[in-house]
Amino acid sequence: MLGLQASPCTKNLWTSRGRIVQRTCLPGRLGLKFYDARELITYVASLRPPYLGLRELAEVKIPRACPTSLLFSITKTSVSHMTSPSPPAMSGVVRTEVLSGAPLRVPGDPYSVVVLLQGYSEPETVGDAVRADGSVTLVLPQAWGPACSRRASRPADREASTALEEAARGPILVDTGGPWTREALLGALAGQGLSPGDVTLVVGTHGHSDHIGNLGLFPGAALLVSHDFCLPGGLYLPHGLSEERPLRLGPGLEVWATPGHGGQRDVSVVVASTVLGTVVVAGDVFERDGDEGSWQALSEDPVAQERSRKRILGTANVVVPGHGAPFRVIREDFQPGTNSCGNSTREPVVGDKDLTMQG
Repeated sequence: MLGLQASPCTKNLWTSRGRIVQRTCLPGRLGLKFYDARELITYVASLRPPYLGLRELAEVKIPRACPTSLLFSITKTSVSHMTSPSPPAMSGVVRTEVLSGAPLRVPGDPYSVVVLLQGYSEPETVGDAVRADGSVTLVLPQAWGPACSRRASRPADREASTALEEAARGPILVDTGGPWTREALLGALAGQGLSPGDVTLVVGTHGHSDHIGNLGLFPGAALLVSHDFCLPGGLYLPHGLSEERPLRLGPGLEVWATPGHGGQRDVSVVVASTVLGTVVVAGDVFERDGDEGSWQALSEDPVAQERSRKRILGTANVVVPGHGAPFRVIREDFQPGTNSCGNSTREPVVGDKDLTMQG
């Protein structure tokens, strides 16, 4: 990622990879982050006149120390490549802002999102070992109550589309973390007034043990693990999920096929109509905020994962990554003071506090 630091009165525009000399002040925000050099070029070019133009920017060199995807110099000969049309999901400037707090609760109608456990991934001091656990997220229907949870816990319909919607009438858990966090998961559920028996659907974003290691806690729930959907008791139902065909769980609630990290069978859960916009629980499609230089090393299919990442960034207002804090996604149309993603001015709820309007 290219980081950009600027103040309203600076004559220098800095990136983490070099310096761009400005002719005059930059009317930008502090701490903008760009996912590739194309985004940076497009943004700066949009500021002219009288700001630094695309032709002058093309003279700037990017050192070889930058990530693999940026191992080239921005020269006049490469401008045509760098300014080629972006896929629709990545048009404009995309920046991110980490959301703090645990648990993080984002109210919505008809579904709220609660990040119960925030995942982590930490290298050990010796060798190449990594200690990790996946994030666990709860999607809670607004109309849910214990009685309707018991009614919905065992869908009777053997059509996958109907059975999924029946299962999604109660609490939905997206990933379960590893078996070593069993007690933490039980405590987090209890903090929301839930027991494992209340959960009616568990979605596993992919088949790694740090994400689905506690499936045994939920024998009464329907399970959608990667692309496998089964009802309690082990009845598997075909469903036809693909990148072109998401699975509908309810109004504004879908499961997307987002291949890449674990191969071709990763999924993400998309929750629309929250107070922060659309929340995407992405599993390891995003390891964490700011993972642009590292996710490729852990991907079984980097080409597919890059496609999935761009698709999510084109839709999400908030991403819950597999390891690390949730983050906002802000798409900008280059007009000062505007925000094309329609983010609410309200803040997420941390712990048990109510959501309040800021300002």
